[in-house]
Amino acid sequence: MKALVTGVAGFVGSHLAERLLTDGWEVRGVDCLTDYYDSGQKRSNLSSIAGDLELRGEDLRTSDLDPLMSGVDVIFHQAGQPGVRASWDEFDSYVGHNVTASQRLLEAARRSGVGRFVYASSSSVYGNAETYPTTESMLPKPQSPYGVTKLAAEHLCGVYARNFDVHTVSLRYFTVFGPRQRPDMAMHRLAEAALTGAPFPLYGTGEQIRDFTFVGDVVEANVAAATGDAPAGTVVNVAGGGSTTLNDVIATIERLAGKRIALTRKGDQAGDVDRTGGDITEARALLGWAPKISIEEGLARQVEWHRTRHPSV
Repeated sequence: MKALVTGVAGFVGSHLAERLLTDGWEVRGVDCLTDYYDSGQKRSNLSSIAGDLELRGEDLRTSDLDPLMSGVDVIFHQAGQPGVRASWDEFDSYVGHNVTASQRLLEAARRSGVGRFVYASSSSVYGNAETYPTTESMLPKPQSPYGVTKLAAEHLCGVYARNFDVHTVSLRYFTVFGPRQRPDMAMHRLAEAALTGAPFPLYGTGEQIRDFTFVGDVVEANVAAATGDAPAGTVVNVAGGGSTTLNDVIATIERLAGKRIALTRKGDQAGDVDRTGGDITEARALLGWAPKISIEEGLARQVEWHRTRHPSV
């Protein structure tokens, strides 16, 4: 089997490529190394991938995508512009990276007859949901421009499934964490703050509830979506199955690091939701998937990864 992994230098993409290579897949990875965060971490992610990765430096918004399709059985579309807060001021960039790039990739997949298209969507499509845990049948009401663009690309996957028989499966990720996590994400910044003494800006009360999902479990869901029998156009939640406050995360990281975190209190941020929580009944039924790594175990692995970045601490 041959896979195309977009966003291969990123957090989830690098873990996914590594897993596929370990399982004997041929992997072609593509990444344009945007400057959303330090490209040095992305290059470090790439260097961590063991195996014969075919790396292409293409921009999905503008490059000729047909050559990328050659011999590919499955597309894992992990690339995109992340981040809720920045999406208010940089909407054009989010539309380009999350909507235009996705449509062009789907069109290339249609032309080439790729067997499966697995799309990395987001729990941000729900916004402040009416009930928890949230099911896929609930009406999405994004709370940020980022969520709007992720939902738009998800709808494009459905359009191509219905009109052109592109076998898409969209996975709604709920707050992915673990080693190699993006530096703008809370757990990354908290671990760094604990180990280095840098202050952490805490937006809101810290009582925001999140459903955290370990990156290894997310990788398993992608593999299940690519190799299982989920119908074309399927949309499923990929969630850790827990309800944890940010204050709980802070306390756990402080205990694991053996140090207190200096908190700087801030106001609420536009676009942030009060709570997330995903029902994974459909993921169990359609993908045979369920999370295995607890937040305690996952945070322990993440803190240890951060220690390798600061060997003198």
